Amino acid sequence: MRVVNDSIDELDDNLFLKYYPGGGRSSYHPKMMTKILVYAYTQKIYTSRQIAKAVREQLPFMWIAARQKPDFRTINRFRSERMKYVIDEVFASVLELLIKEGYVKFENYFLDGTKVEANANRYSFVWKKSTDRYEANLQAKIKELLQEIEEENERENEIYGDKDLDELGEDSQITSEDLEKTVEKLESRLKEEPKNKKVKKAVKTIKKDYLPRTRKYEKYQSTFNGRNSFSKTDKDATFMRMKEDHMKNGQLKPGYNIQLGTENQFILGYSIHQKPTDTTCLIPHLEKLEEQLGNVPQNIIADAGYGSEENYRYLEEKDRNAYVKYNTYFQEQKRSWRKKIFRRENMHYDAKNDKFICPNGKELHFQYEKSYKTEAGYITKRRLYRCFDCQECELKEKCTKSKKGRTVWVNWELESYKQKARENLGTDHGRELSSQRKIDVESVNGHFKANRMFRRFMLRGLDKVNIELGLISLAHNMIKKAAIGF
Repeated sequence: MRVVNDSIDELDDNLFLKYYPGGGRSSYHPKMMTKILVYAYTQKIYTSRQIAKAVREQLPFMWIAARQKPDFRTINRFRSERMKYVIDEVFASVLELLIKEGYVKFENYFLDGTKVEANANRYSFVWKKSTDRYEANLQAKIKELLQEIEEENERENEIYGDKDLDELGEDSQITSEDLEKTVEKLESRLKEEPKNKKVKKAVKTIKKDYLPRTRKYEKYQSTFNGRNSFSKTDKDATFMRMKEDHMKNGQLKPGYNIQLGTENQFILGYSIHQKPTDTTCLIPHLEKLEEQLGNVPQNIIADAGYGSEENYRYLEEKDRNAYVKYNTYFQEQKRSWRKKIFRRENMHYDAKNDKFICPNGKELHFQYEKSYKTEAGYITKRRLYRCFDCQECELKEKCTKSKKGRTVWVNWELESYKQKARENLGTDHGRELSSQRKIDVESVNGHFKANRMFRRFMLRGLDKVNIELGLISLAHNMIKKAAIGF
């Protein structure tokens, strides 16, 4: 309680007051409201009604609120509206105090992600593949209807304006704006031919069925924004598979991927992501950390989920020491790995002639190079090597099932980064940091979910979810500071 009180008191008042325009009824002091919220999160109290009840009934809350009694609406409004502007700044300011007081050295950054369920209905899902299929079927029906009208109407340009069906083509997308213009033209034609049942039926079908569905699918497509799903009750939430499945059936649930960076089990940075995979989260997470604090720790330690060419290159360009595993790192440490002689990694590579030699002495020659674009837009290149002498090889059945011969794909840029990762992780310092990561950041994730019982967000939307994550991170640091000694 005193840790929370004194830490918030040390913050600059202007951090909060710059977002208060003035006028109207006097507000509760934002520092007092922040103290109430942070202290409530340290006590595993997350709903505004429970916080307001605690302020009225519990002595520690009375003391930290200076006997003031904001109601649950005021608490909820402050958390949802005011805190979204300052939560990141408050967290950064408190972290600077921890660094100044020596609790954090800001040298090592242990990164890991975990998924937290969103405050959304578990059965309110919208899937992109299904939406694409339904939209394609609708487009086919619309074009069929318009084609029927076109066959009866010799004045196409009067009905469809400058954009007729021939210009649309089979693969073109008919938008809601196109349908609205079509309805206007058809309605104007009905004034001239009020007994035209064909046109009257078409107008009714478009207005009552096709146009609303087209608008709905357009709205869905804009909401996906690169995702494969979203929830109708929290459109920022993506359906992900959670490890802790309380329903015991392994179903997908709406949630967020939260990324936490720690040192000495203090949280140094946090971020919210809508993609379930950790690979695409490292760069935006570190960019947010640098924007908040102006710097990033020298050593970045993460598990194999972050081991990609794009991430390795980013850390190299930022001149950071990357202690980041890749997907086969642990397997390579085992004896059984070296016994898999048909794996590409265990084949001999002749760098001078740019070819691989298989265990039976057959040669795999370079064929061509292909570029790929990752989900984040990063361009990577892979090279294909093929053996043309596999038909009579007695080891073919063990080596490949392909009728054309054994092929291997190689990303030499990634292989270079993997070698550097092996060298970094193989040092005594690297092994120490790798072991430390398991008890540093993973224990914080466990503390969130097991000890603090923070398994589901109370608020909805990215901005508000970020507020909650900031508050629980602040509360965690306060608890950790109090445990070490105030």
